[in-house]
Amino acid sequence: MKGILDRVAAAPITWGVCEVAGWGHQLRRERVLQEVSELGLHAIELGPEGFLPADPASLRSLLGSYGLELVGGFVPVVLHLATRLEEELVAVAEVADLLAAASAEVVVLAADSAPTGYDRSERLDTRAWMTLTHGIECVEELAADRGLKVALHPHYGTAIESRRDIEQVLENSPVSLCIDTGHLAVAGADPVEVVESASDRIGHVHLKDVDVALAARTRSGELGYREAVRRGMYRPLGQGDVDLESVITALQASDYGGWLVLEQDRVLNEEPQKGGGPIRDARAGVEYLHRMSSHRGRQERNVVP
Repeated sequence: MKGILDRVAAAPITWGVCEVAGWGHQLRRERVLQEVSELGLHAIELGPEGFLPADPASLRSLLGSYGLELVGGFVPVVLHLATRLEEELVAVAEVADLLAAASAEVVVLAADSAPTGYDRSERLDTRAWMTLTHGIECVEELAADRGLKVALHPHYGTAIESRRDIEQVLENSPVSLCIDTGHLAVAGADPVEVVESASDRIGHVHLKDVDVALAARTRSGELGYREAVRRGMYRPLGQGDVDLESVITALQASDYGGWLVLEQDRVLNEEPQKGGGPIRDARAGVEYLHRMSSHRGRQERNVVP
């Protein structure tokens, strides 16, 4: 598929590095960055606070030593509670300052629930939706002041997760979306349909594959979110139930030119042996994209003009 590998990035959560307290064993950043580089990727997202340096010069130097650039950062904040909005915007501004100073492109914004942890979502009333919409507008303004764009991330276990939530936010706000194929599927939406229906509103993409049986057990409340992830709800690309080829075909049809972030959320119980653990699944994902690219390239060459 022409150009598919030109802007592929990694996400620290693929290596189990997560903002949720008690999530699991956290790998050292040096190991994660080295393994990202070994995969032949040249870009990464920021990860949770403390994973990468908060000083822009140190951040640029560290990433540069591994041949990496910074794409953006995932920022989960509570924007639907008026009593918390001011402090949450301060937190977003701090991350945006770092992203801008490190030449990143995008604030990946999630409308977090309170408390966090992604085990339950919070259904919003009319007043909360108004506050949330205003909060998104404030984030877009502060991001624009720093030369950044905002992509709102529908995320399971947050205030915006379902297809209906997505429709409402698109009606209420001009914000772009971060398409996360995994979180859409876990919430019960069809990622292909969302991409096709919101083709002019896509600002960023997280590629995941999903075991839909585990996703259904998560939606029903039978499994907690972290436990489902620990059991392998997110699969290496091409080894789950998401129609990723159709997703990427739809992205191409929309002339999407942003990043494709290879992201397979996982929980680690301990330090993997060298060459094992997350890098194996991440490598499988990169190889899947290469195969897809080669296959589509052959198809295009076989088309008679």
